[in-house]
Amino acid sequence: MSTKSQTKPKAAASSLNNAYLLAYNAVSAGLWLGILGKVTTLSLEHGVGSGKVYSELEEFARLVQTGATLEVVHSLFGLVRAPLLTTLMQVASRLLLVWGIGYNFPQTTQYSPAYSSMLIAWSVTEVIRYSYFVFNLSGLGVPRLWTWLRYNTFLILYPLGVGSETWLVYHAIPEAEKLDEKYGWALYAILATYVPGFYMLFTHMLSQRKRILRAKKE
Repeated sequence: MSTKSQTKPKAAASSLNNAYLLAYNAVSAGLWLGILGKVTTLSLEHGVGSGKVYSELEEFARLVQTGATLEVVHSLFGLVRAPLLTTLMQVASRLLLVWGIGYNFPQTTQYSPAYSSMLIAWSVTEVIRYSYFVFNLSGLGVPRLWTWLRYNTFLILYPLGVGSETWLVYHAIPEAEKLDEKYGWALYAILATYVPGFYMLFTHMLSQRKRILRAKKE
């Protein structure tokens, strides 16, 4: 078999992967933009602790975030270069919040300002991240502003998101202990993992930031 004939299937597969990832990132950016617009509007109209953000967005935000489990699959099968461990950690922590905390303990989540601040941190991060990938995959090139946003806004958004998440987990512990004391201890253990987890994810982004910004200067 000639080299030329061997490269055709590879080129076709690469083109298909690129089209799929482009569509995935475009749809994801649009979904998170919708969440950002809604949480901002509701927070301004009713206040971050009114309960409106939760009542109108909880189910939708939970389903959108659950869809992000595909990113673990993407990393596992080499469709993207994202490290599997950091991807798995980030997706798992968010699933804990939308399913384990927000869904199971509305009594401690619905009226907490931390729920709104968490969604704001997540949605701004994801709109920037997914649209960055759309620019990159489209071949049009990433605008300089978007590169700056991608590798600078996390300095504020990561601490805001993690702070909001840990607040929600901590305040759900008493309710969890009413069901079973072991659930409370499990949430305490999860809170303990936030320290090394945040350090790992934050330093990963710092190293990425340093590499990308250095390349832009060169």
